[in-house]
Amino acid sequence: MSLSSGFTESGPAPPPLIGALLRVPWETVRERMLDGLHDRGFTDLVAAHVDVWRYPGPENQRPSELATQTRMTKQALNYLLGQLEQLGYLTRVTDRDDQRSKRVRLTPRGHAATRAIYEIVQEVEAEWERQLGPRKFGQLRRLLTQLYTITTPTNDQA
Repeated sequence: MSLSSGFTESGPAPPPLIGALLRVPWETVRERMLDGLHDRGFTDLVAAHVDVWRYPGPENQRPSELATQTRMTKQALNYLLGQLEQLGYLTRVTDRDDQRSKRVRLTPRGHAATRAIYEIVQEVEAEWERQLGPRKFGQLRRLLTQLYTITTPTNDQA
């Protein structure tokens, strides 16, 4: 009996695990978002900045909430927010409800980038729906929505 994991044995490669099946399409979407942003004139954005716009987006979020949603450390997120603030995409303002906290506010340029991202992702979805067909794409969306609900961190988990 071998202690081999199966990955080291010769023969056909095993099918991709769920992580790869989710990662590769996400990387495609992320790459298309960045390319599309650059095509639309947002050439100062890099891939890490795109992560700040993960659903539901940064508008009116506290940095700590945004860090949880993006699954970044607070330090990493605040570094990116600082860059985006310098580039003119957002500001951080004092929270009216808690003077110790800040809230993210998108500038007109930040709102324009948000609209561009939405349009780009809609283009990707339309392309995939044409390739898969409406029924299969609808099924994919429903299943991914269920996975999203199951795996989204809540404030209790943060």
